[in-house]
Amino acid sequence: MNRASLVGRLTAKPELRHTNSDVPFTKFSLAVTRPFNREETDFINITAWRKQAENICQYLDKGSLVSVDGRIQTGSFTDKEGNKRYSFDVIADSVQFLESKAKAKERIQNENNNERDPYDFQKEEQYPDLENQNDIYSNMGDNVALDDEDLD
Repeated sequence: MNRASLVGRLTAKPELRHTNSDVPFTKFSLAVTRPFNREETDFINITAWRKQAENICQYLDKGSLVSVDGRIQTGSFTDKEGNKRYSFDVIADSVQFLESKAKAKERIQNENNNERDPYDFQKEEQYPDLENQNDIYSNMGDNVALDDEDLD
């Protein structure tokens, strides 16, 4: 099975292009913060086709939050210097817009008022700070005994 499900923010405003046979498409990069290490972000190349590509280019901008469901496609090509290069893209089957234009404008305005770069994905706090949460198991002691029958 070849499936990819991602949630992230666009790193730039997408541009609509057309193939030689006039089929619309767009390619964009999605910044996806890793769930267990907020310091690391992966930048995933996404390709969308036809009406979906037109909608993405019409309604989304740099920093827009989206969910992408698709398949992974790999390829290779030779660059200008004759070196073989490899590509890795997600071909989008579905792109869901996760925030309205009004919410996006509000987010950007709030971030600008806080003098923070709204597109600094490395510092985006998407997940709770687990170290500062109350430990609900702290009163149980260091060891927990389980019988084999408890594991069924």
